[in-house]
Amino acid sequence: MFSKACEYGIRAALYIATQSLQDERVMLKEIAQEINSPEAFTAKILQQLSRHQIVDSLKGPHGGFLIEKKRIDEIRLSEIVRAIDGDNIYRGCGLGLEQCNAQQPCPLHDKFVDIRNNLRKMLESTSLYELATGLEIGLTFLKREA
Repeated sequence: MFSKACEYGIRAALYIATQSLQDERVMLKEIAQEINSPEAFTAKILQQLSRHQIVDSLKGPHGGFLIEKKRIDEIRLSEIVRAIDGDNIYRGCGLGLEQCNAQQPCPLHDKFVDIRNNLRKMLESTSLYELATGLEIGLTFLKREA
């Protein structure tokens, strides 16, 4: 459903949020390790998230990535998805056809419209804080320990 970059972007933002809630900044290498993503790919994703003001990037010896605590509850998953994948997830065909619409629907069109609408509602109503607190108390995880 999401591109690989978007999946990693959501994971990275969540990891940064959990660390930011503990007043910690995190470096690129740590983020890449914690979300199981190649470092160079993670750097590009973080650059996009920074450009869209989802994460803050500080340079220097005391630098790293962080999200202001007050912003963690304001940032919705839809902002991350939009920053990386755009709005195509809300418009695309369930079968990947280029010419699928209400006038010329694919076999899944009517059912997929409901799925896309529900997905939009979920992404727009879910905050980073909501998900990050589940990670903090161990109810959810980003990386399975071997």
